[in-house]
Amino acid sequence: MSISAIATQLKPCPIYIDGRARISRGDVLIQHNPATGEPVAEIPICTHDEVAAAIASAQAAFPAWSATPVLNRCRVLFHFHQLMEKHADELIALVTEENGKVREEARGSFQRGLECVEFACGVSSLMMGETVEHVGADVDGWSTRRPLGVCVGITPFNFPLMVPLWMFPVAIACGNTFVLKPSERVPRSSVRLLELVYEAGLPAGVMNLVHGTKPVVDQLLTDPRVKAVSFVGSSGVARYIYATAAANGKRAQALGGAKNHSVVMPDADMKHSATTIMSSSFGCAGERCVATSVVVAVGEAADPLLAALKKAADEMKVGDGADRSSVMGPIINSEAKKRILNYIDVGEQEGAKLARDGRKDPCCDNDGYFVGPTIFDNVKPSMRIAREEIFGPVLSVVRARDLQEAVDVVNASEYGNASSIFTKSGHTAREFSAKVQTGMVGINVGVPAPVAIFPFTGWKGSFFGDLHALGKDGVKFYTETRVVTCRW
Repeated sequence: MSISAIATQLKPCPIYIDGRARISRGDVLIQHNPATGEPVAEIPICTHDEVAAAIASAQAAFPAWSATPVLNRCRVLFHFHQLMEKHADELIALVTEENGKVREEARGSFQRGLECVEFACGVSSLMMGETVEHVGADVDGWSTRRPLGVCVGITPFNFPLMVPLWMFPVAIACGNTFVLKPSERVPRSSVRLLELVYEAGLPAGVMNLVHGTKPVVDQLLTDPRVKAVSFVGSSGVARYIYATAAANGKRAQALGGAKNHSVVMPDADMKHSATTIMSSSFGCAGERCVATSVVVAVGEAADPLLAALKKAADEMKVGDGADRSSVMGPIINSEAKKRILNYIDVGEQEGAKLARDGRKDPCCDNDGYFVGPTIFDNVKPSMRIAREEIFGPVLSVVRARDLQEAVDVVNASEYGNASSIFTKSGHTAREFSAKVQTGMVGINVGVPAPVAIFPFTGWKGSFFGDLHALGKDGVKFYTETRVVTCRW
């Protein structure tokens, strides 16, 4: 069946301009359920005029919204938070259908997103300025934090709810207006968020939503009315987003990819370490930038850890995320599955030992896009599977003699997103956290992603910009400082 024939049978995914849902006049893409391969929605590629209209709507709404008292702005977000809780099951099911996450993973991402809204509700205390009297004779000075104007968020496929909620609640709480461009692979979760935030009482034009691919992104990056851009995605695209936005005079924060390491010391609790690393590596099918993709086993930890990892992987049920017995869901689409399978081939060609072959799991015969948990042993740090972001359920085990060699393996990576250590020694944990070159560090924690009150602090090739998402950095990113010097 042709794309046009399929599209006529599917519900079109709307865009939002000036507070109203509209049907785009652009060409369409077909969204598929990753667990079944079935088409589920028609996704438009917005026209140039539609993107321009979304930006114009945000610009027109900015003067009144920025002048709205901050507590009134936050009150809208309080109501939005209540509506999200009311529709929690619906939103969680939508994430599972769009992205493939098992229900508990979708619920966890929903909860993290809800925490971001809670953080934004209290943003007023972080927008307070500073005052100094008598900076000169009869002269006082004070500073204020002011909103920027029209801000843009460009979000990835792997967290359809959570990542948009990293961005727009803080941005609009600070008094900005917003244009959201979600991944064309998972846009319906964002559409539902727009419906709820307008139901919560947001004035027309404060939030707008467009769909599309690179031409739409380029238009958002180059339009002079846009003042700031937030992005989450691969490092190659993040570098492009940051460079293009900066070249066009915009503030930018671009969160890129990762190659996260977990170091396991000989004194670690092997059962806890294996269980935690399995969840970190294969949760969300490995499609997250805080997933452990390399385990550095130190000394005699290697063999018992590998045995425990294999046992845990063998016991994982991989299947449709809507099936409550599934522990791991599918890959996002067929292209991603092919890329992951190619990396497994590369690992074998490079000489790594395939300790568990996820290609042989029964799930791989299903209609959706599945790859089972895959584990390589005896991986050298120079191998591609140890260096490059695979973004799938492939775990590499590197063996190291001691802690310093393990730290050297971590620090050799071009990425610097997150790392973890498993140990019973406080001294070892402290030494690791002091020496390792990653922005987020876990101690006996597999996924060291901070809660919303802290910034998401990737380093090196994992982040392009100065101010990170969330926490105080997020508020600073979406505001600029004005200093007033006054004599009476």
